[in-house]
Amino acid sequence: MEVKQYPIAGLVEFVPRLFADDRGFFFETFSARLMAQAGATAEWVQDNQSNSKKGVLRGLHFQRPPHAQAKLVRVGQGRALDVAVDLRKNSPTFGQHQMVELTAERGNMFYIPAGFAHGFMALEDNTIFLYKCSDYYAPSAEGGLRWDDADLGINWGTEVAPLVSGKDEELPRLRDFDSPF
Repeated sequence: MEVKQYPIAGLVEFVPRLFADDRGFFFETFSARLMAQAGATAEWVQDNQSNSKKGVLRGLHFQRPPHAQAKLVRVGQGRALDVAVDLRKNSPTFGQHQMVELTAERGNMFYIPAGFAHGFMALEDNTIFLYKCSDYYAPSAEGGLRWDDADLGINWGTEVAPLVSGKDEELPRLRDFDSPF
């Protein structure tokens, strides 16, 4: 498995080695040992799955301490543009983001530690998005930032307005946000 580190500390992409033949393919989707070697040391307690049509944008979401979540995300079908925003107030990269294209074909995974907002946009119909989370969903701890906040400067690469939930349209902007991380 290839491990790719990013300039924002803590973010890691894992690209598995796929074994393919005329029957199909096989790859390892999780290795605690490899992830720990790359600094991705979260213990997983919950798996989530979503199915989205092309253009659906979910995020940017996080959970506040004491229920902050690390996530290990991948696409089981289709393609998605995945984004992590650093919300750690003492980080030199506070407010910066990293974008990764996740595809079922590549099987790549993106590790996002606690202290980041996370979101993605489906690039194909029936994109199945899989999340491992290090803490359980806690409605009282949920938070988020606007996906289109100009201060974040995220280029979602779409000429058509993404399909966003009403709840996500009402999230605060970074300048109005007091980070709990």
